[in-house]
Amino acid sequence: MNKSLLNRLESIREVQLHHSLTHMQRGLEKESLRVGGDGCLAQTPHPRALGSALTHQWITTDYSEALLEFITPVYQSSSEPLAFLSDLHSFAYQHLQNELLWVNSMPCRMGRETDIPIAEYGSSNVGRMKHVYRHGLWHRYGRYMQTIAGIHYNVSLPHNFWTVYHDLENSQQPLQDFISEQYFALIRNFLRNVGLVVYLFGASPAVCRSFLQNQGHPSTPDHKLETLGEHTCYLPYGTSLRMSDLGYHNDAQAGLNISYNSLEEYVSSLQHAIRTPYAPFANFGIQDNGIYKQLNTNLLQIENEFYSSIRPKRVTRSGERPTCALVDRGVEYVELRCVDLNPFLPLGISESQIRFLDVFVLYCLLAESPAFTEQEQQCNGENLQAIVNSGRDPELQLSSVCTRMPFRQWAGEHLENMLKVAQLLDQAHNHQAHSSVVRAQMTKLTSPELTPSGQIMQTLQRQQQSFFEFAMERALATAEYFGARALAPDRVQSFSTEARRSLAAQRRLEQEDTLTFDQYLHNFLAQDPCKWEDRHKNSTA
Repeated sequence: MNKSLLNRLESIREVQLHHSLTHMQRGLEKESLRVGGDGCLAQTPHPRALGSALTHQWITTDYSEALLEFITPVYQSSSEPLAFLSDLHSFAYQHLQNELLWVNSMPCRMGRETDIPIAEYGSSNVGRMKHVYRHGLWHRYGRYMQTIAGIHYNVSLPHNFWTVYHDLENSQQPLQDFISEQYFALIRNFLRNVGLVVYLFGASPAVCRSFLQNQGHPSTPDHKLETLGEHTCYLPYGTSLRMSDLGYHNDAQAGLNISYNSLEEYVSSLQHAIRTPYAPFANFGIQDNGIYKQLNTNLLQIENEFYSSIRPKRVTRSGERPTCALVDRGVEYVELRCVDLNPFLPLGISESQIRFLDVFVLYCLLAESPAFTEQEQQCNGENLQAIVNSGRDPELQLSSVCTRMPFRQWAGEHLENMLKVAQLLDQAHNHQAHSSVVRAQMTKLTSPELTPSGQIMQTLQRQQQSFFEFAMERALATAEYFGARALAPDRVQSFSTEARRSLAAQRRLEQEDTLTFDQYLHNFLAQDPCKWEDRHKNSTA
């Protein structure tokens, strides 16, 4: 047991601080592709009955016009986000007509790249900027990568936890500075240990060959993909192709070296990438015959282009850049971005998984978290890719310079430590649910066939299905599940009202624009970077 972790757990119990953990706040963002009855990507526009993808609170699109994104409000229980997400799905299915929602992270049967419709947000300047940004992603990384779907889990600790924990840690910092510092400690430990989550819950070991043929990827760099039948490619011991080099990975960002050692270093390194020209992107140009191809030619067009399995977040004000919000008011919550869609679950995620993630987040916060060296950040990436590509291999050895031990030993030690954290959460909630879910994950270390990736591969091999056939079967079963689920009339009215409100809000934005798009984009990109010395003095003591 990590001594500092044990000491913190004991201190929290002594002052009864664990009771504040019942007020942890959490929300979900879940992506799903719309597909036609033939299993190919839908070519239809975002359903108008779902409202405006630009201004709707809960239903939007991500990269593609066909990539729906459902967003829940923030709740203090682990069940309420799922209930709201379920209602959003039921409402959406009422308006999909003959279409389905794809329930796997890796995409459906793919055609030509230009058959992937880039999301449209109307004629307002803010809407056009969102569209142009996605055009930039196409030219930089291709459209296929952008069709991969996942779940983002947003979580924060309550204010009354932070005020007492600040005293327990004998911190002399202003409270918000302390909170930001602690969130970055959490982030570093998350990046050290995220492979554990990927092993336990990764659900994308296989992919349709059409995705690879269109990308021109015969294999991942270190692990040859094998074939199952004519149309399925997979890694024999793989856990999450979504998190592999076939997923959200690109060479341009591999050398960014974004620092997680403090908020100031994180913002500084991210802003540097946003303002650093990159020759390969400059080769695309910004416009072609008056049509924008990207927002700029820098390493990152905007902050959101940086791909990471976790992000520090702060709710932004209208027109405010994310880095400026962080500098001005500090970290408010973290966004976990490593969760695959589980095709065996109607929502792609369960309450037990949410409870596990809560334990994991608290464990990452309370365990000792020294600053990163550049070498350790490289080691973390190597460990993660080993687990992504070969996590279910019983003989897997973590062999980075920083970690040399059998994977199952490494994972077992973390789960044993997490059990102590789970017991703390159970005391707060007066049940055993958190301990039970951690113990359940322990069995997956000796029985990898119990992991979602293992279950998927067992199903494909036992039923001699292709990935596409399996995924279509799950999509149809999920559609049937939501089709049979009655949605309360007041919920239908609420969602319909929000859809109408969002469409009206988009129209107002389009009518109220006074600048040309060229002027709007120039003004946005000409903003001075958020200066730490100017804004940090405004942080709350």
